[in-house]
Formats: sequence, structure tokens, C-alpha cells
Amino acid sequence: MDGNGITGATASEIAASVRALHERGALRRGDALPPVRELAAQLQVNRNTAVAAYRLLAHAGVVTARGRAGTVIAGVEAVAQEGYAQDSVLRDIGTGNPDPRRIPQPSAALAGAIGRPVLYGEPVIDPALEERALAWVRDDLPDQTVRITVTNGAVDAVERLLAQALLRDDAVALEDPCFLASIHTVRLGGYRAVPVPVDAEGMTVDGLRAALAAGVRAVICTPRAQNPTGATLSPARAAELRAVLADHPYVLVIEDDHFSMLSQRRYETLIGPGHRRFALIRSVSKFLGPDMCLAVAATDPETAERLAFRLSPGTTWVSHILQRLVLAQLTDETALREIADAGRHYAERNRDFAAELTVRGLPAEPADGLNLWVELPVQARTVAERLMRRGWLARTGDEFQLAEHPEPSHHLRLTVHDLTAEESARLLDDLVDAAR
Repeated sequence: MDGNGITGATASEIAASVRALHERGALRRGDALPPVRELAAQLQVNRNTAVAAYRLLAHAGVVTARGRAGTVIAGVEAVAQEGYAQDSVLRDIGTGNPDPRRIPQPSAALAGAIGRPVLYGEPVIDPALEERALAWVRDDLPDQTVRITVTNGAVDAVERLLAQALLRDDAVALEDPCFLASIHTVRLGGYRAVPVPVDAEGMTVDGLRAALAAGVRAVICTPRAQNPTGATLSPARAAELRAVLADHPYVLVIEDDHFSMLSQRRYETLIGPGHRRFALIRSVSKFLGPDMCLAVAATDPETAERLAFRLSPGTTWVSHILQRLVLAQLTDETALREIADAGRHYAERNRDFAAELTVRGLPAEPADGLNLWVELPVQARTVAERLMRRGWLARTGDEFQLAEHPEPSHHLRLTVHDLTAEESARLLDDLVDAAR
């Protein structure tokens, strides 16, 4: 026994000792454990025994491996969340929300969605919705045999997909900067996030190649309207990434096409014809509203079978009323026109705001999605603080970074599509002044 209190001669005994110290409060969140070699010498055990002990602890969620930073006691880390800031008197321009006035009204479709009661043991997917979902993805994955799974939104789909394929402490490639919900899902699952840089054409080839060399077992990618940057995969970049993944056909590729029916950009994919583990997720939250918690996941047959075990009737299925309501709206010509109009509206508002910023000496490029990703000549936190004094609540790029010790961000993610003309003019002036 040493001053750190860890004891044991076998991997299970060492792991039990660390767990006991943690439960008694002797080891707390963020406390570092001895390096493997040091622990093995301390306890006079083989190095592999110490490695196995730390692996058991990682799988149990007790510790987190942080590369060169070592192994530390895990905890629930706070992650910024999407949506409106609570209890703020400031005008929130970082919400990432769709415009509620641009969401089709579901009242007319609701009556027809009720139908007969669905009982235990019945199919978990509404057959008509399954057929519509297959039509939605078939042209985008023409070389693949796909099956449809319905989940309670995209985040639920990602969580289930990772859980059926990975163990705690497995590595997952994430875009950097990254969608907040993906960061949260990976951390809560106990997986290790491996950052892959994003540029204007999407995930970088060198970044993905490095992540695969680091042993990632899953890749989460946003093919268009990447959040927060708005980047969309170019055809050339997508082809390069597929070529890199061709040597890793069993790495799970998850594409979160969250902006699908609103996007003004063409869909490109990382999923090549020979890839064996994949999922294309399309949720309805951006165009039918965040409270319409439904997504369809088009996956390879084996992944679909594994997901089916996690969607048992009566416990974790998606409400058939919700499924029918979504189907009714996705097959209603009026609702589809409203969705198409909303997509054009978001693109036009972002383009106009970016053009005005550029005219005023702060160059900005509109990409795709609900937000603008604005590069600044000074640190984003400085600009955000100055904007607060002018009545604005902005979201800095720091919240979306994955690196352990990143440089301060020089970006703001702005949600401007719902501003009035007067608000837009005032924000443009304030933003340019704050960035000086």
C-alpha cells in the first residue's frame, strides 16, 4: 500500500480498491491516478495487470483516460446546451433555434394521426412511415442495402448507435468545432472524443486519417449545415474521405443530416459502397419543431438488428401517434411548401446579414444551416462581453471546441434569422464596434 491508498494483487482487486476510495471520497472527480508503470511498481504486479485494472475502471465509468494527461477520476462534466439562455434579460442571438413562425401547424394533421390504439407486441415502426423514410434515403445511398429504424430524435439515435457498437473508453471521431449534443452524448457514454478539424468543405482528410490511426471505432459527421460552422461536404472532399474509410469498412460511420429538408446544399456522403457499418440519420426537429422528437436512421442490416433489441415494444418504442403525425406532415403538400419556404428564408437572412457585415468591414461567409459562423479579428470572449454591455447575448466558438487546451476562439455563432429589421441594423453596428 502507498500514500494514494490503492491496494490489490489482481486487476479486479486493484479496480475494487480504486472504486472504494472513490466512494469514500478519498479520490474525487479530476484526481489523477498513478501512471501504469508507477502503479505496477508500487503494488509489485505486472504492468499488464495495472493496465487491465484501469481498463476495468474505464469500462465502469469510474475513470477517464486523457492521453498524455493520464488517467483521472471521472465525473459528469458540464456541457453547454443548445437553446435559449435561462433567466437572461439580454436579447439572445445564440439560440440555434428555428423560427416558430416557419414551422408547419400540426393541428390539421393531428386528428388523422390518432387512429386506433397500438398494443404490446405490434411492430414498432409504422409501415407507412417506414415506406416514406425509405423513399427519403434511397437515392442518397443507392449502393447500400438499408433498413429503417425510428428513434426519439437524432441524439437518441446517436446514443443508441454508439451503445450497440462501443464500450466505455472506446474512441469516437468528432468534428472540431463540434455540435454540442454530440459532445454531451460522447461524454455521458464514457467514450473518448478524438477531434477532427473542420474547414469550409467539411471534415479534413488528414484529420480523419489521424483519427483512424488513433483507433477510433466510430465517426460522427455532419454532411451539410455542420453545427456550428455551417460547412457542407464538397463532392471532392466526400470522395477523399470515402477513399480513406475504404480501408476501415467496420468503423461505424454516423451521418447526422439534421438540416436535410431545409438545406440549400446537395447531400454528399462518407458512406462508400463497400462500407459495412453505417447510419444516415434524418430528424424532423429543425423543420417540424424541436418538440417533434423523431428521427429515422437508415442503417446496414446488422446495425438495424442490434438497434431493434434496444427498441422493445411498450418500453422504448417511438409513439405511433407521433409517427403518424410526422408522416401526415411529410406527405402534405402545404406543409412541404412551408418547409421549402423556411429553408429559403434561413438562407436568405443569413446571406443578407453576412453581406452587410462584409460591407461594414467584418468579412463573413454565409454557409448552410440556422446560424452564421463569424470570424473575428479579436478573441470571441472579448467581443461577447462587449456585446453584453449593448444588450446582446452571443455564443462564442469556445463552447464548441474539443481540444483539451484549445486556443481562445475567434468565432461567434450567431442566430440572426428571426431578428427584426431594426434589431438587425442595431446588431450589425454593435458587432462591428465590438470587434474593433
